[in-house]
Amino acid sequence: MLDRPSSQMIQRPLLAMQGVKKTFANGLLALDGITLTLPGEPRFLAVLGPSGCGKSTMLRIAANLDTPSEGSVDWPAFAGTREHGSGLNLGYVFQEPTLMPWATIFDNVGLPLRIRGLRGGEVLDRVMEMLARVGLRDFARSYPRELSGGMRMRASVARALVTEPRLLLMDEPFAALDEITRAKLERDLLGLWLQSKFSIVFVTHSVFEAVFLASRVIVMTPRPGRIAADLRIDAPYPRTEEYRTSTSYIAQCREVSEALARAMSEAHSCA
Repeated sequence: MLDRPSSQMIQRPLLAMQGVKKTFANGLLALDGITLTLPGEPRFLAVLGPSGCGKSTMLRIAANLDTPSEGSVDWPAFAGTREHGSGLNLGYVFQEPTLMPWATIFDNVGLPLRIRGLRGGEVLDRVMEMLARVGLRDFARSYPRELSGGMRMRASVARALVTEPRLLLMDEPFAALDEITRAKLERDLLGLWLQSKFSIVFVTHSVFEAVFLASRVIVMTPRPGRIAADLRIDAPYPRTEEYRTSTSYIAQCREVSEALARAMSEAHSCA
């Protein structure tokens, strides 16, 4: 079995970013002073901002896929453990599914387990259980080219979750999908989250998606990315399609939209 978090680990912050700046080699300042703490208890955080504001860069730095030019990134919940800074309790879903085209869906989803040294029946059981949870059990022996875009994204999510991570980072995973498929995957993602209780940081440029999914929304300014607002979404879970047409949803979308408009306006006035 994979290690599960202790009560002491849950009491500590899961992720702590302090004064993070990122300047690329060409001199472009992408992030400027990002300070963000994610508590140890399961949370659904949406990071909202315009294209090019540094959302994906921030996510990559949080995942140790990139390094900050200034500031620090830490995982207090794993201090003193083998997971500290290793990414073992982290799953990452990119904008594109990034599946291996020559491998079956079963082999794609099972790859993280094999990297961690699991073999045989344990891999079989875990992969088939995860495929069942994302509705792909009957497609285990199919290849990515044989699946729709939404099904490939389901497989990508299954691969990220098969190791039971504490934190799932998602970089605009549904942006390229049609509206009907996107809404279905949003509901399915919430179902997985409520069932397994991991934390999610979900990057999006859609106010409507952020408010439907998240309990907390971070609003970022245009480049260089700064945190302009940190808003709570108090609607209870589970959230159904009826929520999308409720007065509370409309009001919260308006609040987040206004925060985004202020961030855009303040950034332009400082330009």
